[in-house]
Amino acid sequence: MRDELAPDPLESRLATRLARLRAEQGLSLEVLAERTAISRATLSRLERGEASPTAAMLGRLCAAYGRTLSWLMREVEESAPPLVPAAAQPCWTDPETGFRRRTVSPPGPGLRGEMLEGRLPPGAAIAYADSPQPGLEHHLWLLEGALELTVEGVTHRLSPGDCLRYRLHGATRFHCPPGGGAARYVLALCQP
Repeated sequence: MRDELAPDPLESRLATRLARLRAEQGLSLEVLAERTAISRATLSRLERGEASPTAAMLGRLCAAYGRTLSWLMREVEESAPPLVPAAAQPCWTDPETGFRRRTVSPPGPGLRGEMLEGRLPPGAAIAYADSPQPGLEHHLWLLEGALELTVEGVTHRLSPGDCLRYRLHGATRFHCPPGGGAARYVLALCQP
């Protein structure tokens, strides 16, 4: 069991990568705060590893940097071999909503696709203001629970076994209705 006072290695690498991305793009904290609607103080704390970003924050940061969340996470996760055992698949939990993201098949050199598993608790919602890469192909297969997925203003209500396919150009909102179990899904992303 990991010492609760010791920093999480993945979160430490994420903080370092966020700071480097801002430096690589020559952005001040003020400019990045304006582009993302995340306060300068919060951005500074994220880059120093003093705070954990939420899924919504990471979505806004990825949009500002022109990356998908998966590509950002790939940059901070350890590289994966062709076979990715379940125990080696990195997981991340949004501290605000309890959303859990597991990288089942990370992006890699020469590969255009990736797969993620998402688990959204009942009553929780995550909204992304924009697509970090317009036109990115998505295939969402709901395994358990119920999910309301709003893509560019159109809400789709999914039941177990349903698959929603779309190219994303704008905002999305994932919502697990209260009263049932968690929404568990697989999301396949394909680079254009």
